[in-house]
Amino acid sequence: MVATVVSVARSGSHEFSKQPAAAIEIVAGHGVRGDAHFGVTVQHRSRVAADPTQPNLRQVHLIHAELFTELAAKGFAIGPADLGENITTAGIDLLGLPRGTMLCIGRDVRLAVTGLRNPCAQIEAYRSGLLAAVLDKGPGGAIIRKSGIMAIAVVGGSVRPGDPIEIMLPPLPHLPLERV
Repeated sequence: MVATVVSVARSGSHEFSKQPAAAIEIVAGHGVRGDAHFGVTVQHRSRVAADPTQPNLRQVHLIHAELFTELAAKGFAIGPADLGENITTAGIDLLGLPRGTMLCIGRDVRLAVTGLRNPCAQIEAYRSGLLAAVLDKGPGGAIIRKSGIMAIAVVGGSVRPGDPIEIMLPPLPHLPLERV
């Protein structure tokens, strides 16, 4: 399967879900123009309260569309932008990428993967039982977070549904994703 963009979305306010769009503009060093998480420094409200000078490692949120199929089997009707992602992908094991992976989207955009999205209580408020559905236990009881990954914008440009995605792995040793 070829890796592609399924959907794109943004929201200018700190709402849980985002609004699907025909295209989004990625700005290098800032993220998605017109999105509440746009900026060089952290924009997530709880992180701003803790330290507003932190670098923004959560400029762009990506979720794999395959998660929606898994959630549907658990009784949840979830679609693109519902969980607050900017880019919905297909054909990529996002959660299995190492830290520092470069995602080359379309002709211009380059995103550097920074880590896992940590699902919070808002996901439970959105749909009861959904928090447990996006968490799993791995070998040795380690928590597996399935609610997508975060990235920073390295090279800007437009992203549209249907755009191809190329994966460029970082040099070895590969570091696993951790929550950011």
